[in-house]
Amino acid sequence: MGTDNKTAIAHVQLVDGYRFTVSFPDVAGAEQITLDEAAPLGAGTGPTPAGLLAAAVGGCLSASLTLCLNKAHLDPDAVNAHVTARMSRNESGRLRIEGIDVELTPCFAGSDERFDRCKSLYEDFCIVTESVRKGIPINVHLTRCGEEVKRAA
Repeated sequence: MGTDNKTAIAHVQLVDGYRFTVSFPDVAGAEQITLDEAAPLGAGTGPTPAGLLAAAVGGCLSASLTLCLNKAHLDPDAVNAHVTARMSRNESGRLRIEGIDVELTPCFAGSDERFDRCKSLYEDFCIVTESVRKGIPINVHLTRCGEEVKRAA
């Protein structure tokens, strides 16, 4: 890891069924969001985790493109992203995200030359997309409620 270490924190808590509330304790005033699995497993009262990943990729690409357009003085009126997370079953029959398709549509008046420069640069600055592309190591520690307290005693 570099010297510019940062974190993003999400706290996920079961509400009922397969519905969870997600809060962001490191973002003052951030609203909670609800995640839920689609029927028949859940009730579909919020986006699925896969949908949230698609939104994160689209949001990051949109922000990176917007930053580049603003720096190029193209001042976009809108930047829209349509993101599709494609799922299929792996060799074990488990659903996996096999790919994410992103259609970005910025609306601005201005030079094609400056836009061409942004097209060649913006993806490299997207934290989420480039991290997902390369595969992110995920470390999981599972502890039953109360087990850590017993060990510490």
